[in-house]
Amino acid sequence: MIGNILLNLRYLFAPILIIVAGAGVLIGGMWAWTGVILLFVGLLVDIATKFETSGVGYDENGETRGWATFQNLTMYFMLPVFVLFQLVMAYRLYTFMALGGAEGAVVMELIPGILVMHEGITGLNLIGATLSAGIFIGIGIIYGHELSHTKGFGFVISRLMMALSGSAHFCYAHVYNHHLELASEDDPATAPRGRTIYGHYPLSYLGQSKFLYNMEKERLSRMGVPFISWQNRWIRGYLMAVPTVTLFFMAGGWIGMASLAVIWGISNFELEALNYLEHYGLIRVKDQPIDYRHNWDNSTCFTAWFFIEIGRQADHHDRGETHFWELENVGCPNTGWGYFVVFFIALVPPIWHWYMRKRLAAWDTHFATDEEKAIATRLNKEVGYEGTPFAGDVLADAGNVDLGMRTAKK
Repeated sequence: MIGNILLNLRYLFAPILIIVAGAGVLIGGMWAWTGVILLFVGLLVDIATKFETSGVGYDENGETRGWATFQNLTMYFMLPVFVLFQLVMAYRLYTFMALGGAEGAVVMELIPGILVMHEGITGLNLIGATLSAGIFIGIGIIYGHELSHTKGFGFVISRLMMALSGSAHFCYAHVYNHHLELASEDDPATAPRGRTIYGHYPLSYLGQSKFLYNMEKERLSRMGVPFISWQNRWIRGYLMAVPTVTLFFMAGGWIGMASLAVIWGISNFELEALNYLEHYGLIRVKDQPIDYRHNWDNSTCFTAWFFIEIGRQADHHDRGETHFWELENVGCPNTGWGYFVVFFIALVPPIWHWYMRKRLAAWDTHFATDEEKAIATRLNKEVGYEGTPFAGDVLADAGNVDLGMRTAKK
């Protein structure tokens, strides 16, 4: 029983830290930088926990040890957390404008002399609050991703979470574009070899938005409904963000708009960074089956728990509607480090390209089909990725990996 409790509670790392980051913004002062500090703490923990873990597993009766109701309620709970975080940030903007950047009177002393909440906030600490909000609202997006694979109430929650994050197109583009066109030239979420994380961000974001735009244009045309219509899910999704935009404008005017732009910019950068890390440089010939090898998996301890197993990309793309706690390590190519580490590596493109050029050389050798190798050879020449793998790097035990998906066996 205790084992089951720990298996399920370990996925509360992100929700707890999101709330802690929000509390730091509410308290103000230097505590507004809590979210930024936690990002670097996460990097250190990720480095220290490189060992891999498994999902929750199954009991002796073959039943999952995951608590579906508990995990689903946690994910649903993230929507009001999103709303509260935005309200807290709007409050800080309002007090900044009202007091002209002065901290003002003490509102509450939680720990005298250490944890003190002031009425206002300085300009410097408002920057910290904005960065913290962007980082941890972005981390909360992982729940919007998970729920985008559900139907009914869960999908509505996902749609609202993504709309409040400025990515109303994500739910449809992710399921109907990314999961069907993975690693092909028609998937804007897959970064081709040679592209930086900074270049991928706008191309992926706008590419997915364009997909939903075109999808709705075709769907409404078949229905005989005008494009400018409430039935247009592309338009309706972005209109769902109007309350957030209104809130920030009323709280801080154009400073509020700038703060919201930074928050959305950071949170969506993190979302696209995950896409970047999960499939970078991998190649699939269009209309050929999607296999395990078209994903960079990640099962390292802190990454798996903090990002609710989102790193098990191969199994996720095989069984998209499977609960995150039931996903398995299927032995596909692995990035070698947790997401915090590879994210920071990607922020420095020369180091990233040096590292991934060698890892992709191993992928070309051990995992690519003949058609994929031909494409890889051309692309490597174009972007300067010609070279050899790290010594002995096979990415996974290639001799024992079944590269086909479960669905291909059915």
